Parts: sequence; structure tokens; C-alpha cells
Amino acid sequence: MKIGVIGAGLWGAAATRHLAKAGCDVTLIGPEEPVAKDTHQGVFGSHYDEGRITRKNALDPYWSGVSIASIDRYAEIEAESGIPFFTETGAVMAGRPDWMARVDQGRVKHDIACDRLDHADLKARFPFFDFPPEFFGYHEPTRAGHVSPRQMVRAQIRAGRAFGAKRLGDIVDGLDEVPGQIRVRTQTCVHSFDHVLVAAGYNTDHVLGREKTLEVYARTVAFFEIDETEQARLARMPTLVWDTVDDPYLLPPIRYPDGKNYIKLGGDPEDVSLDGPDAIHDWFRSGGNADVRDHLHAEILKLIPDFQAQSVSMAACVTSWTKDRLPELGPVSEKVTVATGGNGAGAKCSDEIGRMAARLVLEQIGEFA
Repeated sequence: MKIGVIGAGLWGAAATRHLAKAGCDVTLIGPEEPVAKDTHQGVFGSHYDEGRITRKNALDPYWSGVSIASIDRYAEIEAESGIPFFTETGAVMAGRPDWMARVDQGRVKHDIACDRLDHADLKARFPFFDFPPEFFGYHEPTRAGHVSPRQMVRAQIRAGRAFGAKRLGDIVDGLDEVPGQIRVRTQTCVHSFDHVLVAAGYNTDHVLGREKTLEVYARTVAFFEIDETEQARLARMPTLVWDTVDDPYLLPPIRYPDGKNYIKLGGDPEDVSLDGPDAIHDWFRSGGNADVRDHLHAEILKLIPDFQAQSVSMAACVTSWTKDRLPELGPVSEKVTVATGGNGAGAKCSDEIGRMAARLVLEQIGEFA
């Protein structure tokens, strides 16, 4: 059985590794990261970055469960690939009691070990943060922090190749089901498989040739360059998600490929929908929304009033949402399975989503063999 996986992002790369480990003849299809995003004419990925939060607590028990399962395998993936991607800085979720009650659902269900910190405890442990007095938080000091999504994808692909997976750097235009096989049309040729898994993120509807099912939103993230003095002062900073109207998230200082240290903050004040590949690609090429960048700059100064940034920059990415805010995982035909809909939470749990997608593919193949 020849299996094609369309989408060389976090979910597709993870599924490829799991399929290869199961002994499948699997080929991952998807282009490399573009060198110049502002002039790139192909597809994009939101994993072209060095920082995504990873933690066990979440605002929904589902995401806690799949994240815990993924975190349990981080060391395995790093060992198989030789590529480190996880940094254990710890993670905090902080907010008002009603907001934290949502966190409690998953924390209790999955028996997540963490420290409960009242307002005074938060201030004592993280003196640089300035939270409202009604806030309390949960701190996960271990097995939480951040991953490099860029390196995580590379690790999954290298590990998958070690188990026999193949890689094609093509862009997929569509699929054709014919008797006995499914043909994958790329910009250069046609490839034939017995089964295909589509894990193409925002591009999934286009690849499948179906009506729009995903809601795709423009996202702007801000990067705050800091000097060595500020880096030392904020060295104990955890990742942070806290209770405000914009659902912001903060990553501690991370050294980026340009050699500089950046703190990253995301959280758009409104959802701007992007309809179709052309609009999405134009958004990526734009580099982000300066108004959102400035909004995020104001937000970080509320959180860290004495924060000192050497420069402020931004980047564009997207999030893809399903109607029920849970991943779409399952067959769409006898020969096609889909894994899409990260719903803004798909990075840290990507290995478990990939494992579940691989299992579904194997079940489909077995059912129709």
C-alpha cells in the first residue's frame, strides 16, 4: 500500500513519522519554507517560526489530553531525529475565577500537576508581571514551555525518513480518485497512491476541491527585540496565556536565527476572515497588520510596565477553525482521510494529532483492503 501525506507542516510531518514507523510505504508532499515571503507565489505555512507555547493545561479538556500525549513523546522524537525543539521554561495560565474554571475542567480530568498561585504568589514568583488583583494562576514548572515549530517539523521529517518515508517538495493542486488508486496532481507531475491523508492546514478545502468548511483568520504576531540586560532580567519568564478579551499569549525570550533575542506576543483584537487561497497568500506576503502590532505593544506594557524593547517588528500567520472548534479527523472517501483544523491550538499537540490521523488511515486501508 502506497500512502501519500499532503501537507509538510506540523500535522502532516507527524503523521508521516507514525505511518513510517508502522511500516508503511509513505510519501510526504509539501514545499520547503520560502526564502523571501514577501515575493513568494506558492503556499505558506504558519510554522515558519521559533516559538509556540506548549503546556498541559488548556481552556478545553480535549486540547489538554492531546497535548499531554504529545509532550510525552517529545524526547522520543528528539532522540530519533537528533534535532532538539523543546525548551522547558514552564507555563502559566492566569485569570479571573470564572475564566480559570474552564482551565479546571481539563486540569481535574487529566490530573495535571501544577502550582496554584494566588495574586501575591504570582507577583512573588514572577515579579516582572503586573496582573489585576482578582487574578490567580496555574504554573506548570516542568514538561511545559515552548517548542520551535520549524525545528519540530524538521525533526518529524528526519525521523520519518529514518523509518523509510520519502519526501516530495511539490505543491499539490488537487486529487482525482480513479478505480484502484488516487492521483495527486502537483505543479510538476501526477503521483499515484492507494490512500491519501490531507493535512494541508488552511489549504485543505482547496486540495480536496470541496466547498469552504474552514474559517481562516488573519493573525499578526509582534516581536520585541531585547538586549542582554533585559534578557537576564526576564530569564525566568514562563510562557503565558492570560484572561483578557483578546486571548493573548506570550513567549519568553527566544534566540532567533538572526542571533537576536525576541519576546513574542500574539492576540488579535478582532477576527479578520480570509476567503480563498489568493486572499490568504496576499495576507502572508503583507507581513502583518501594523495596527495590531501597535495594539500588542501597548498590551505588553500593561503586563510588564517597565519593559524595554530595542525594536518592535511583526509577522503574518493564519489560524484555521472548524465549526465545533475541534480538529476534523476522519475519512472523506474510501481513499482519502483528512486531518485539519488546528483551531489556534495545534502546534503543541501535533504529534498526537498526527498519530491519530495515521491510525485512521491504517483503519481505512484495513476496512477496504
